[in-house]
Amino acid sequence: MDIALALEIEQVSRQKALEEEALRGESAVRQFYAGTTALITGGTGFIGKQFIEKLLRSCDVKRIYILMRSKKGKSMSERLQSQLNEPVYDNLRSQQPDFARKVIPVEGDISELGVGLKDEDRMKLAQEVNVIFHVAATTRFEEPLKKATFVNVRGTREILELAKCCKDLRSFVHVSTAFSNATKSRINHDLEEKIYESPVPPEVMIQLAETVEECRLNAITADLIRDWPNTYCFTKAIAEDVVRTMGKDLPVAIVRPPVVVCTLNEPTPGWLDMSSVIGPSGIFLTLMLGVMHVILRSDVSIPIMPVDYVNNAVIATASYTNKRYNKNEKGIKVYNISCSGSKIETYSLKCMKRYTTCLCCTAIS
Repeated sequence: MDIALALEIEQVSRQKALEEEALRGESAVRQFYAGTTALITGGTGFIGKQFIEKLLRSCDVKRIYILMRSKKGKSMSERLQSQLNEPVYDNLRSQQPDFARKVIPVEGDISELGVGLKDEDRMKLAQEVNVIFHVAATTRFEEPLKKATFVNVRGTREILELAKCCKDLRSFVHVSTAFSNATKSRINHDLEEKIYESPVPPEVMIQLAETVEECRLNAITADLIRDWPNTYCFTKAIAEDVVRTMGKDLPVAIVRPPVVVCTLNEPTPGWLDMSSVIGPSGIFLTLMLGVMHVILRSDVSIPIMPVDYVNNAVIATASYTNKRYNKNEKGIKVYNISCSGSKIETYSLKCMKRYTTCLCCTAIS
């Protein structure tokens, strides 16, 4: 037998006991999701695809709405059908052949005011949605500041406005990044599980993006972002402040994953979306394929986390956030997901504290 295939079979077999335990429905996490309706932004991306698969396979949700739009000549429905036919859903399809009926696309655009929703769709979501996962973001490091602000900052504000309209909102999880506060001035400092002071007040940044011409905004970008390495980290830091100011009276939490790479276990070992083959995930792919045999060592330690570990943590966070809210526990919890240290090193995080790999791996069981 091929060595790679043998390793995959061994890894899959280890998951059987975990899946059997999860399907018993005894865990607090699974009980929380029973019969709930979820809304996911960013459901067509790398993290979103595996997230949908895991949520449907391990939790008895009633329905999942995905914010989508037509793209590259494909209608919204065509894009969804194409996505649900991808290999990441093969295991789910074998267990739940009709799983697709639970996944419903809603036309919208996270970069638009009101996230581009039609009035009737907004009313439907407000009436039905219990849990919101805000995963959508532009992750391009060199994204022009105007677009990065519209997607990462204003988009967060608009989805929180929708959350406030929901009749029975039980949890809202904002997926940020471990690098949102990785600045020059914080090198060799601990990255704390708190919301840091925003580099620019969110409404000021949104107003700049809405009123200043892009060429002029580009000209002052370097001065605006100052400490931050790029517009991605800069706008994600501001987005966290949006969550802080708008989420005070909501069951809200923030999850900060590091560099997200291919799956370790679920649904199959080594799954990687084609949209993420550029960057760290692409490096892993070339190593797995045997194309790359040598890599230059560096003193900079970059934290990575398999996408299935990240999504297990996000799913568990929503359940725990609801539990805290019901107990009237105050404050927005922030969870740094990683597996080694806790220092910021030259725009990379050597690691972060808490929410250990063990918790991420077993949270659903």
